[in-house]
Amino acid sequence: MRKAFTLIEMMISITILSIMMIFLYKSYASLNSSNSFYKKELNSIKDAHVKKKVIFLDFSLVQDEKIKILNQESNEDVVFMQSSNSVHRRYNPYIAYTVKDSKLYRLESLQEFKEYPFSFNNEFVSDNLGEVNSFRVYKSGDNNESYLVHVDFKMDEDILLKVKVLE
Repeated sequence: MRKAFTLIEMMISITILSIMMIFLYKSYASLNSSNSFYKKELNSIKDAHVKKKVIFLDFSLVQDEKIKILNQESNEDVVFMQSSNSVHRRYNPYIAYTVKDSKLYRLESLQEFKEYPFSFNNEFVSDNLGEVNSFRVYKSGDNNESYLVHVDFKMDEDILLKVKVLE
């Protein structure tokens, strides 16, 4: 009558266990790599959605329906407005969009932007929205106060929004 495992039985069971562990480790490694890929993609989609939301809310919540569009070049506009949308929790901030060194900036201030280039006494918070090939804003010809905003990003997906000013 036998009361223990033989050496060959132990070696076979350890070999089977190590083969199973190798496959488990490979599946765990591939799961980690796919998770990091999808996390990166999700963050990219989230950033694009936030940019679209901010631009949409800025233009749709304009106060006094005054948006001043200054055409700088064939692919760049500077936009001044006052909106009730604030990223930095200000009450009725003045907002400017400008392109500097191929980067689109959103400026938010409590003081009105009156001229471009900006004077040194303007105090504002700047948000870099990303590198762009072009930033254009077009006002509709009819009386319903709508705007077409086109942002051609270098690395991200383009934004093309038709925004109607809410009353």
